[in-house]
Amino acid sequence: MATWPAIGPGEHDFSLGEELHSSVTAERWCVTMRDLRHLRKQVCKALKHGEITPTARDAFDARDRSFGPTIYSVTDQFVKPVTAQAGGMS
Repeated sequence: MATWPAIGPGEHDFSLGEELHSSVTAERWCVTMRDLRHLRKQVCKALKHGEITPTARDAFDARDRSFGPTIYSVTDQFVKPVTAQAGGMS
């Protein structure tokens, strides 16, 4: 399995990203099915409270619990604000 080679202090060469994405198996993602279920519950709650809304880029139906929003909308409208509130950790 590939590793991130350092190219300088605190810097890494990310050119191996595609290789790593295809070679790291699901059990090594550090995200469990329980985590995904929790995220889904949180996203559904955010949709219900209008914290995630359709945009020109993602015109999903907020009432449809089977399809949408995209992960881009979830990241921009939910994950980033929650992360910022928690002090900006990753």
